[in-house]
Order: sequence, then C-alpha cells, then structure tokens
Amino acid sequence: MIKSELIQRIADRNPHLYLRDVEKIVNAILEEITKALTRGDRVELRGFGAFSVKRRDARVGRNPRTGVHVEVEEKSVPFFKTGKEMRERLNEGYLSS
Repeated sequence: MIKSELIQRIADRNPHLYLRDVEKIVNAILEEITKALTRGDRVELRGFGAFSVKRRDARVGRNPRTGVHVEVEEKSVPFFKTGKEMRERLNEGYLSS
C-alpha cells in the first residue's frame, strides 16, 4: 500500500471528510513522526508498534561489484518494532496451520 492508497481508504471509510482533509491529516501525522525521530525521540503507537532511531557506527565496507574496500560513515537509521497486538494479528492464521 502506498500513501495515496492509504489516504483513499481512510476517505472511503469516512465519507463525512473531504479527501484533501484526509490527505492533510495523514501528512501531518507522518511529518510529526519524522520530526520526533529527527529529535531522537521514540514514537510509540500502542497496538501498532514503535519507531526509533538507531546509530550505525562507521565501518569499512566493500563494493559488491568491484570488491574495493570503502569507508562507510556513521549514520542514523530508522527502526520499527511491531507491537504485541500487531504481531498477534499477523500470526493468527499461521498458528492454526
């Protein structure tokens, strides 16, 4: 699912809202999550999961095409951990198999 599909589904489920308003709401939520992560904060959505930032130390990597060693700088990467409720819902069908 891409963002435009998410916006459309939310609008379809809420006919009293205009599509452009749903788009503004979705964009505002995503923007706030991004701002919080940029500040180094953790964002937890109960039942869904938690977004956080992890630091990756500088290291020596290898170009897979040429095999040449390259320096990879330290960087921050986003990390998502699913919530218990989401994990349980995702695995409901697999438990009975």
